[in-house]
Amino acid sequence: MKTNSVQQRVVARDEWLKERLALLVREKEQTHLRDSLAKERRALPWVKLDKSYVFDAPEGPVTLLDLFEGRSQLVIKHFMFGPGREHPCVGCSFEVDHIEGALVHLEHHDVKYVAIARAPIAEIEVIRKRMGWRFRWVSSFKSDFNYDFQVSFTRQQLAAGEVFAAYSSQKLTSEDISGISVFFRDEQGAIFHTYSSFGRGMEELLGTYMLLDATPRGRNENGPNHNLTDWVRLHDRYDEAGMVDAAGQYQASDQP
Repeated sequence: MKTNSVQQRVVARDEWLKERLALLVREKEQTHLRDSLAKERRALPWVKLDKSYVFDAPEGPVTLLDLFEGRSQLVIKHFMFGPGREHPCVGCSFEVDHIEGALVHLEHHDVKYVAIARAPIAEIEVIRKRMGWRFRWVSSFKSDFNYDFQVSFTRQQLAAGEVFAAYSSQKLTSEDISGISVFFRDEQGAIFHTYSSFGRGMEELLGTYMLLDATPRGRNENGPNHNLTDWVRLHDRYDEAGMVDAAGQYQASDQP
């Protein structure tokens, strides 16, 4: 728990209201800009998928088309969880924790939400059940999907230097990055890729951040990484003595 002090001016109610109304103008500007950006996002052109993808689910193989479950819109969470890991990515876990309450609303508004990770489905199911998550989560362990959508990279690619990830060439140490991709299915069953976003582009999905931004201490991420790894933990590990490394991986403590 953060305990640093907060020092701020203390004023009369009338002066506070004057400054609050001035800030409200800026907040409304941000709201209108968000609306405008959402309109531009929906106006982006689409890319038709000519390749079929098959994933492993608890009930057996499923196709990308199957994941729509009859709906026309599909949001894929690119989850950083590779084969052999004991714990899921903390940042991805923090994000999907916010999705649980939205599932019923999305599914009744023509949208299916599905997470995809490289780990085998048996390992995914262990984590999904441990964390109590209800969303659909399938494995791309035997699929090119993650690599085709540039959210996973081979060790050879990483060793060779820069890779193209999150719309830029960069050096990565992790085999996976976090993100979302959106797809549309037409009445003939054709699938189109409409949108993807990575990193801080997904922050508006994090309701915890939106609430923290309204508090005096804000996000209070003061080091060493100056991001959520400074304080966020897997929701079943907050009472443990472990830490989160810069790559977003939970590390259990050796202390009893």
